[in-house]
Amino acid sequence: MAARSPADVDLGRLEGALGFLLRLAQLRTQARFFEENAEADFKPGEFTVLWVIWHNPGIRQSVLGQKLMIKRAHMTKLVRSLEDRGLVTRRIPEDDRRAVELTLSTGAETQMKRAETRFFAFEERIGAPLSKTEVEQLNVLLRKFLGLG
Repeated sequence: MAARSPADVDLGRLEGALGFLLRLAQLRTQARFFEENAEADFKPGEFTVLWVIWHNPGIRQSVLGQKLMIKRAHMTKLVRSLEDRGLVTRRIPEDDRRAVELTLSTGAETQMKRAETRFFAFEERIGAPLSKTEVEQLNVLLRKFLGLG
């Protein structure tokens, strides 16, 4: 049997399987991010969490986890790590001692301003194989698929 190249592999029905294609897209996006941003201050997931906290100061950890679809245990670990790095402050509100409110530290805001340019420039580059109209269409479809609009 002759050796096959990746281009010669028959995927059959997987070529049209939405979940499979979304997973491959995620893997390609993350691999490319780490190739291009080895020096980045934050991993994509960290940036996303910090971004949402930055734009929603005092957001409750549980609400943040629900919005970003991050499991509670993983969210707790991630927030603890960000807090240990001096990026996030946690506060227990008086009205609900079980809740945790999150805010960025002043230093994290400075880092986020630098990271914002890098992150969103990368976002523009990964869409380069598509036209601007196709990127907009894909965004609309993904938002619809996720129930975001």
